[in-house]
Amino acid sequence: MLIFVILIAIFYAALMLGFIKGWNSLETVSDHYEPPETCFSIVIPFRNEAENLPNLLESLALLNYPFELFEILLVNDESEDDSEKIIAEFKQDHPQLHLKFLQNNRTTNSPKKDAITTAIKFAEFEHILTTDADCTLPSLWLQSFNTEILQHNPAMIAAPVKIEVNDNNFLSSFEALDFLSLQISGAGAFGLNKAFMANGANLCYKKQSFVEQNGFDSNTEIASGDDVFLLQKFIQQQLKVTFLKDQNAIVKTKPQSGFKRLVQQRIRWASKTSAYTSNFAKLTGLIVFSMNFAFSLSLLLGIFKLFPFPYFMILFLVKFNLDFVLLYRGSIFFNSEGLMRKYLVSSVLYPFFSVYVAILSLFGGYNWKGRRFKR
Repeated sequence: MLIFVILIAIFYAALMLGFIKGWNSLETVSDHYEPPETCFSIVIPFRNEAENLPNLLESLALLNYPFELFEILLVNDESEDDSEKIIAEFKQDHPQLHLKFLQNNRTTNSPKKDAITTAIKFAEFEHILTTDADCTLPSLWLQSFNTEILQHNPAMIAAPVKIEVNDNNFLSSFEALDFLSLQISGAGAFGLNKAFMANGANLCYKKQSFVEQNGFDSNTEIASGDDVFLLQKFIQQQLKVTFLKDQNAIVKTKPQSGFKRLVQQRIRWASKTSAYTSNFAKLTGLIVFSMNFAFSLSLLLGIFKLFPFPYFMILFLVKFNLDFVLLYRGSIFFNSEGLMRKYLVSSVLYPFFSVYVAILSLFGGYNWKGRRFKR
């Protein structure tokens, strides 16, 4: 048993140290940007986002970039609220913006992938930039991507996303810390040249590359994963992918409205892991799950004196300290140092939450935006 515990600790430590090294090796973008030159088609699928659209649309109107160099394609995925009305009023009030309103053409089991595919068919520009309707965009967003494209010419650029917590709610902070760990780990993998994860709320790629790789073909039976599967497909074809480590490119999003919705979101994310094509992604998932499972089980058994306490402490100290270093460095970049005040409690609860979500994802589907999806 001691050998088993030590092996898990060693593999987990090696993985986390690798992510820390990868994150540190990424070049931080300076505030010196290239003159605007790149044209962007900003694609935003939405469904029943009347509550969030005003903030998103206002941030689009405030983008510090020539209006003639970008267009906005909003794709309605069968909304049942006032989303269309809000967009129509915004378009009328902002005639300077090149805004297209489209209806989603559903052809697969993945509404979001269908919406992006629908938009790309109407996109006029070479670079597709996707985000979500519950996000707000920084004013220098396009400036940052333009510079990355002109200097490095990648086929795909993954960029940072942050859950913005405006209150002292523990659940929101817990979710934000979990999300932060995914962001820094994913970025760290880019730094190791082992990229396997990106976020569609802040993702840019060449339209030509998307078309040449047949878009989302081969994974449309899985409802989520428009970002991860496309990234892994680009890497398989040896296309250049980069991570944009720029604070001025951070897209902000909101936490989920409650524990039940958070669980459903995490099940949605977990449901796609079995279809990953990246061996490094599969290995990462296995190591992380093994650590969380061993941590949770050893703590429960230790409480009833069925597991040696020193063995549990090995897992705890390795996980607690390495996760802290990774998250703290990430919190500095994302200006979220306040989240670390919730780290101690979150670090104990998270392994149980992770295992709980993983088990649920194995035995059923999930509900998302008023729809039921099978595994």
